[in-house]
This record gives sequence, C-alpha cells and structure tokens, in this order.
Amino acid sequence: MTEHIVIGAGLAGAATAYALTMRGEDVTVLEQHTPANAHGSSHGSARILRFAYPQRLYLDLVVAARAMWDDVERAAGTELIITTGALDHGEARHTAELAALFAAAGIDHEVLSPAQAGARWPQFAFDTAVLWHPAAGVIDAETAVSAMLRLAVASGRARVLEDWTVAEVGRRAGGGFRVTSANGGAVDGERVIVAAGAWLPALLGHLGLPRGFLESLPDFEVREEQAFHLPYRDGERPVRRDDPWPTFIHKTGEIFTYGLPGGRDAGFAGQKLAQFNGGRVIASALDADGQITTAMRARMIDYAQRYLPGLVPEPYAETTCLFTNTPTEDFVIDEAGGVVVVSACSGHGAKFAPLLGELAAGLAVGDGSVPEEFRVAHHRG
Repeated sequence: MTEHIVIGAGLAGAATAYALTMRGEDVTVLEQHTPANAHGSSHGSARILRFAYPQRLYLDLVVAARAMWDDVERAAGTELIITTGALDHGEARHTAELAALFAAAGIDHEVLSPAQAGARWPQFAFDTAVLWHPAAGVIDAETAVSAMLRLAVASGRARVLEDWTVAEVGRRAGGGFRVTSANGGAVDGERVIVAAGAWLPALLGHLGLPRGFLESLPDFEVREEQAFHLPYRDGERPVRRDDPWPTFIHKTGEIFTYGLPGGRDAGFAGQKLAQFNGGRVIASALDADGQITTAMRARMIDYAQRYLPGLVPEPYAETTCLFTNTPTEDFVIDEAGGVVVVSACSGHGAKFAPLLGELAAGLAVGDGSVPEEFRVAHHRG
C-alpha cells in the first residue's frame, strides 16, 4: 500500500512528494493533467524569488527556503534560479520599513534616491526611494516541478499518475484512505496531502475532511491573473546575460505592479508584467477561460509607457495564471484526520516551494510543525 497520496503536481505537490521520499516514505502523486500544466499556478519559467516582506516570519522563511532551493539544484544537477536582484519602490511599498527588517535579518541591501536608482537602472523611472536587494531572482517553475518529481521517482519511492482526476477521498474500513478517480480508478494510502491550488475550492466537499475543520477553513478567492511580456528595446540585455534586468515591485495608492525577466517560455526577450490581484474572481480553476482583457492590456501598456522606458510598450506574449488567496494572504498548511491541506498561497508561494513541501511532509508523518499563522485556527481567529 502506498503510504502517502499527494493530490496535485504543481510546485507544492512536487515539493511535498520530494520531501516525503527524502524521509524514506512511499508516495503516489495524482495529477489530473500533467505536472506544472497551464491550467494551474505552476506553469511557465518565471516566478519571483524575493526577500522583501513586511513580516519577519516570511522573511525568515524565504531565507530557509532559499537554502533548500540550493539543495534541490545540487541534487537535480539543474539550474532552477537565476539571480537578478530586486527593486522595491512606490510610496505604498514602505521601503524604509523593509530596509529595517533587512538590516535586522542581515540581508544585503541598499536604499537609493530616485536619482541614484535611475542612474543605475535607466530602463526604469522612479519617483520614490528604491530598495535594492541583490540576492533576489527568478525561479523556473516548470523546471523546478520536473526536477523535484524526477528526484522523487528516482528514489524508487514515488510514482506520478497523470490524467488522473480525483473524484472522492474516502476512508477505508481497515484504516487509511481510498482516492477514486472520475473514471473509476482507485489508489489506497495511509495519508492524503492535498496540494490542488486553484482546484481546491471545487474539491473541498470531496476530501473526507472533518466537518469542523472544513467549516473553519478561510474563504478562498481564486483570481485569473493576466501577465504581459513586453520586449526590451534595442541594446537591452536579456536575463541570461551578465547584467540581467532586476525583478521589481512598484506599489502606490493606485497600482500594485510587479515585473521580472520573462524567462525561457517567453524567449528571454522581455520583461513580464502583471498587476497583483488584478484578474477577475472565479469560483475555482474549473471556471478559468484563459482570456486576456483589452482593459488590462491597455493598463499594462500605459504602465510601461510611464515607468519602464527600457521596454517597447507592445506585448509580444500574454498569459494567464491562477492565484488562490486567503483574506490575510497567509498560507494554509494544516492537518485533520489524516488529510493535510497545503494551499492558498495567495500569489506568493512559489519561492517557498521546498519549504512548503517539508512542512507538509512533517505534518503527514507526524513529526513536524508549521507556523501558527498557517494553521486553520489562526485563519478562523
């Protein structure tokens, strides 16, 4: 009998499978499409790895996760992260407070005036102080999922079942669980870890979770985000050169925009831009349509014209991605009756993937703990 069943083969599910096999546990990963597919939140080659959080908890967790990414890269023999550095600016980004946290945590950083930052990065336009931290970078999400699953399978303790849509998680009379598929297949295991991302809301009533736990979960909001790749102007250097564009977060009272080098799936030819939580709200991934709106396209073009003189303000590629948010933007990692829920990463979970997998694995085997902020009781309170 398989000891653990992981539902979902995105970043969180792949990391959980890898962490479990590193502990000597057996795992079956169930994925309704293919790992890191475009119907979820882990596709593509460009996710931001940054340290700038206003909460010390998350800053410390990024530090821990970054070391774990190094371990995964060494084990896989594959580059997963490109170091680019990151820029934070805008009056609502509170760079002074972020810098104070960096100083307390020993994170290398600089605070520059708009003129100083503009001289160093003339491809940007700044109107407030700018926080620079050079350790930030870009994660290749799809390659990371593939690497962690490959390591898990190579251990001899994991298998990945694709095109396997979960219909129900039921309890077996003799103990443990039976997970059945939409076409009648079944997999048995002692514990179930649900890392279904934006598919979670549609699955919640079918996971065998205790009623009290289910009723205490926070309200999940799924958004279909829209991202736009704008080309570098002639002479600008793409991400894999010696001087890549940094990632950035620009937050004012009106806009919350982020950007990063577009990565492999956009030909390394430009910067990827998006408005944080700017997409439409949907019930779950089942309702995603992959459509780009003319309003959001126009908004991002206008943003580039105002703040990114180093880009041609004409998208050459566009994509959508699903964010699953909690009201506080804190993660949900908790266990009830043998079922572990790992979800609702609120658009900022990719950078933590190896750590999320380790936390979930610890709950599944019963020898770990997670921050209270991620427990259901915290969300309920």
